[in-house]
Amino acid sequence: MASTARPLYQQLSRNIIAYPPEEAREMAFMLLDHYFGLRKADVLADKPLPLNRTEPDWFRIIERLNRQEPIQHVIGTTIFCGLEFEVSADVLIPRPETEDLVRLIMHDFADMTERPVRVIDIGTGSGCLAVTLARFLPQSDVTGWDVSEEALSTARRNAETLQAGVNFEIQDILNVPENSVGLFDCVVSNPPYVTRSEAALMDRNVLNYEPDVALFVDDEDPLIFYKAVADFAAKHLSESGICYVEINERFGEATKAVFDERGFTSVQVYKDIHGKDRSVRAAKK
Repeated sequence: MASTARPLYQQLSRNIIAYPPEEAREMAFMLLDHYFGLRKADVLADKPLPLNRTEPDWFRIIERLNRQEPIQHVIGTTIFCGLEFEVSADVLIPRPETEDLVRLIMHDFADMTERPVRVIDIGTGSGCLAVTLARFLPQSDVTGWDVSEEALSTARRNAETLQAGVNFEIQDILNVPENSVGLFDCVVSNPPYVTRSEAALMDRNVLNYEPDVALFVDDEDPLIFYKAVADFAAKHLSESGICYVEINERFGEATKAVFDERGFTSVQVYKDIHGKDRSVRAAKK
């Protein structure tokens, strides 16, 4: 067994054969970081492995990766906005592009200090948005909704681990009782937006291991959740409130129109780092 980092890194990289070599190397770095606390620079410097380490079951880990199970599921965590979140098959793995929503919200609300910022995260999943906003906003009163009790259990554990005060509730945005909630300054949602017809284009590590209920929407009404979120926001945003949603790149202008039709006067589509339509910001004024 290797006693320093680089030989183990090379061994892991060679044995992860289900991915291109560059991806396999990045996974090997992630494994050494997670299990031994060795950063990429430590590996390249061939630092010693910790003497008191418990040796992981590398054979089992490699086997799972070569079945294209997401590495985030294998190690049980992922990083979002610099925070480590628990993930599992019950929740979507937070994506880097979703961090753009946090940046937009922080830009708009970071200087709001006269009272707590009232936030609701619709379809909270792992709680990555709700927990991050509860941690990063100077003052905040954050609620997270999801239809899955299993997802909410994960979100609650993340909030506890990261010491974030979030009120998580089981709730379906398609069936919100009238007058059941008050007003919010910020409504944010990353709802299901992948159409069933797009499934054939997706990687196995997403299709086989992430929850359908959080991914897919019927082709007949691909904007069903955006209509529901926009309806909710039109009723439950404060006078200066803002709604933020992550979107399917194919429906940028169509999603913008959903908010335009509901009386939002300032609606903008934002692109991600790849130049694809990725989010919509809708303000009442």
